[in-house]
Amino acid sequence: MALEVGIVGLPNIGKSTLFSALTKVQAEAANYPFCTIDPNIGIVQLRDPRMNRLTELVTPDSIVPATLQVVDIAGLVKGASQGEGLGNKFLSHIRQVHAVAHVVRCFEDPNVVHVDGKIDPVGDVEVIQTELILSDLEQTERKIERLSRQLKSDRSLVAQMHVFERLRDYLGEGKFARRMEISEDDKALVAELNLLTMKPYLYIANISEDGLKNPEVHLQQLNELAAEEGVEVIPICAQVEAELAEMEDDESELFMEELGIDSSGLDRLTHSGYRMLEQITYFTAGKQEVRAWEIRKGTTAPEAAGRIHTDFEKGFIRAEVFHFDDINRLGSESSVKEAGKWRLEGRDYVVQDGDIMHFRFNV
Repeated sequence: MALEVGIVGLPNIGKSTLFSALTKVQAEAANYPFCTIDPNIGIVQLRDPRMNRLTELVTPDSIVPATLQVVDIAGLVKGASQGEGLGNKFLSHIRQVHAVAHVVRCFEDPNVVHVDGKIDPVGDVEVIQTELILSDLEQTERKIERLSRQLKSDRSLVAQMHVFERLRDYLGEGKFARRMEISEDDKALVAELNLLTMKPYLYIANISEDGLKNPEVHLQQLNELAAEEGVEVIPICAQVEAELAEMEDDESELFMEELGIDSSGLDRLTHSGYRMLEQITYFTAGKQEVRAWEIRKGTTAPEAAGRIHTDFEKGFIRAEVFHFDDINRLGSESSVKEAGKWRLEGRDYVVQDGDIMHFRFNV
């Protein structure tokens, strides 16, 4: 199943423009609310310098980088949880993604209307967060109603009822479910509701081109809010990203240098998305193909083998392992072996970011 990051926010804050630039998929964008109804989906490649180095060393016939799936979800408005602006449909789209990137407008432009008529990043965030909480509150209350009926014949569900009642009260205070202190067992129990406010998230501050060099007051306001929440903010100018998307690599590097930015919004978002989803990368490297595989931190060798094919996991025997840092320093797999850095690992081995692996299996 592809890892998905959903891009959310109010209408007319640059979501679709940003999505098109990041994924090079042409999302519909217009100067009025709800021009996007169904979500747009695009695949974003993770730019990883290690892939370039492995390609240089191994000279494979093909390369396959790691990817993230990005979903552009139509703009939400106040009252979305009660169906305003097709809100219930849009909220259901958010439930399907693994993490949320909340785009917040932090630029002034009289030619681009704001749904509330003024630029107010903190107020915009509160609108979206309120709708997500209200939607989750409704989900939780439905669960409590079902449990109430089941309790009449099954008293073993009392402990579950206490968990969901506590969750209901927490959401009722206007707080995100993911901030509630809860045991791992109870977290697994709550996970069945697929709550919007349990998903990891970050903010994308859509700023002006001038704001890339001179941060404006709106960005500062969002940064202060995010610091209180312990959430990352990625400042991006959607218009600049749209221009970068049309350029060749050499041209885009010069353009970024002129603007005083080290990397594109694409790179920052994909790497942050990886961190949010606790993903790491291992590689398979041979003459036929160099490929990056996305796995969750803490994945064991057999589970990592299963990313390639289920037979690899079922018939797992051993994993041949060495690290990118070693081949990068020594120049070849044979040199890695000579230096004693190549090894065999068993079923309990936990894969590390940057491992290069070959699996022995028998089915």
